[in-house]
Amino acid sequence: MSGHSKWHSIKHKKGAADAKRGKIFTKHAKLIAIVAKNGGDPEMNPSLRAAIDNAKADNVPAANIEKAVKKGAGLDKNAASYEEIYYEGFGAAGTALYIHVITDNKNRAVSDVKAILTKKGGNMGAAGSVGWMFERKGVIEIPVGGKDMDEIELAVIDAGAEDMKHEGDVLEVFTDATALARVRDALKETGVEFSTAEITYLPTQTVKIETKEDAKKVLGLIDMLEENEDVADVYCNFDMSEELLEKIG
Repeated sequence: MSGHSKWHSIKHKKGAADAKRGKIFTKHAKLIAIVAKNGGDPEMNPSLRAAIDNAKADNVPAANIEKAVKKGAGLDKNAASYEEIYYEGFGAAGTALYIHVITDNKNRAVSDVKAILTKKGGNMGAAGSVGWMFERKGVIEIPVGGKDMDEIELAVIDAGAEDMKHEGDVLEVFTDATALARVRDALKETGVEFSTAEITYLPTQTVKIETKEDAKKVLGLIDMLEENEDVADVYCNFDMSEELLEKIG
């Protein structure tokens, strides 16, 4: 699962810029609104509870969270209705892209995604052309700096996680997507603190990026997609060395 670790570290580096644009607040609001469609009470809706927890971890104001819940639960009659869509495409060096979109205008979203892919040398794929290359998983990030690793790892195993991986001062815990809420709650009960718990899509196979040129193309395409107002997440099956990542900054 090293591909997820490398990709996630890149997204963390980009996080500060996203926050400056207000993009991260908008993303959380949309994610909350989508899951709130299944019920506006976080105690009865585990997905909503997780979305709210993740938003709080990114310092989203309480007022924004409350507004998003009302919008999704249908309590704000004047609010736009969001739709969740996954688009599939290809980038440089044969990389596959699974693009998570949350939008109130499907026509605008698909047009924008196609235009970005074309501009950056990629292309849109047919439904099903890429999705099979990714597995839907839960991922929980636990800051472990200065903590008792044996104790944390034992708690993770007891909670029912599938796998775990150290990445610097963070322990990444992987679960079956359907078990994310259960594992997260079990960790909470044992006092293990974590920064995020969310659903992600992990590539089942990766494409090795060898050149600086291809690396810039792949990351440039992902950057432009993630800057779009309707794009919530972009999952890509690239793999590249730490040395190459450092070269492109």
